[in-house]
Amino acid sequence: MSLQQEIGEIKQLIGAKIPMFGICLGHQLLSIAQGYPTYKLKFGHHGSNHPVKNLETNAVEITAQNHNYCVPEAIENIAIITHRNLFDNTIEGVRYKNAPIISVQHHPESSPGPKESHYIFKEFVKLLEGF
Repeated sequence: MSLQQEIGEIKQLIGAKIPMFGICLGHQLLSIAQGYPTYKLKFGHHGSNHPVKNLETNAVEITAQNHNYCVPEAIENIAIITHRNLFDNTIEGVRYKNAPIISVQHHPESSPGPKESHYIFKEFVKLLEGF
């Protein structure tokens, strides 16, 4: 599955500064669209008990995950890393510097913890309101 058409469309949206919120594959496609290809994890992240640290608040959130790839550390060139997986320190969330875009690798919509990730959706709404 190459997803080249989708990547092309994402590039256009980035160029137009359209607010976006990437979740899981969307997180990965946003990275790829900006020239930062993903890499395969030695062990994929699967399940609903993955601790992720919010680097902005230092809070630890329990997340649901289902992925085998991760965005590279070099994404720091164009994004602020906002979340890290506490099992292997991989990147779990970013806020892009060049466009109104946030993305997370985990699934905040599944809420395995007590509404720990709802703030992410509120942050996206703020991006939309500023558009």
